[in-house]
Amino acid sequence: MLVKEFIQLRRDRPTVVMMVGIPAIQLMLFGFAIRTEVRNLPTAVYDEARTSDSRALVQTILNTGNFRFHADATSRDEITRWIEAGTVRAAIVIPPEFTRDLAQRRTARVQVIVDASDPLASQAAMSGASLGGQQRALEIATARGGSSLPLEVSVRPLYNPTLQSSTYIVPGIIGVLLSMTLVIVMGMSVVRERERGTLEQLVVTPISRIGLMLGKVLPFVLVGYVQMTVILLLGRVVFHVPLRGSLLLLYVAAAGFIGANLAIGLWLSTMVRTQAQAMQMGFLFLLPNLLLSGFMFPREAMPEAAQWLGAALPLTYFLEVLRGILLKGVGLAALWPQITILAVFAVLFVGLAVRRFHKTVE
Repeated sequence: MLVKEFIQLRRDRPTVVMMVGIPAIQLMLFGFAIRTEVRNLPTAVYDEARTSDSRALVQTILNTGNFRFHADATSRDEITRWIEAGTVRAAIVIPPEFTRDLAQRRTARVQVIVDASDPLASQAAMSGASLGGQQRALEIATARGGSSLPLEVSVRPLYNPTLQSSTYIVPGIIGVLLSMTLVIVMGMSVVRERERGTLEQLVVTPISRIGLMLGKVLPFVLVGYVQMTVILLLGRVVFHVPLRGSLLLLYVAAAGFIGANLAIGLWLSTMVRTQAQAMQMGFLFLLPNLLLSGFMFPREAMPEAAQWLGAALPLTYFLEVLRGILLKGVGLAALWPQITILAVFAVLFVGLAVRRFHKTVE
């Protein structure tokens, strides 16, 4: 029996290649891509003082490496819009009386606003702001020859002030579970038809091939929405995850994500011949989804090449939609780019699946 299995493996070369090659590729990819230390968070600066003292403080905070200057803001409302849209993850706000307070030897106060929807990134921002503020305060105190610190940097965390990990993780689980189940189940469904010999029977029916593929996909769209509803309810009841935005907008945006993942599963199924191969191809796609999309690790901490790979994953944009609607309460004005990209993913992979399906069947 042992010899028979080895002979079978030798004959099934695609499976052997995937069993050996996929782990090696993933090890090299994730070993270089995964970083837990968060650096270079895009940061806005709202400097109402506009003096050499305020600029020196901003530079000291940026020099910690936890922040990367993005742009100068013109108002607090603009900062709020940027943070809601995910354009920046933090903002340094310096009041107009900052330099006057320093000159009069009063404690000058500065505020750092942090997007706390991601606890790991927000902790890095908080520590960087405190470190930069303390360093600049010591420099000023040393120059004056005094012992008291003339500067106070306060951090204001938005959306998740208690930094609860469940508030951040549970919305992401919706996207991860949808991606896991839909890609694998869709891929195995088509391969199972091929293994049983029923796929050829379906092809010769009067149904067009596009109609055949849509018929395979649409029932799983309903399954995806049911899964999403169950997780939302459990997250709300058990983990007290907030729902600050429009539930209707979330379900509309989910259509593109569900369609994209089903089309990816269908596309992958045209490249394999057995259910075991379909499962392996599914995991080849799902592991980057987990590690490069921002579900577990902030994308700002990853090398630039890994960020580009993450940008090619539908889950990356759906996570922004989920956390934007559930945690931040933002609407279509802030999320239309992500929703548009999800729709493009769905159309693109449906087109690839149809094209590949034609070639494979013929």
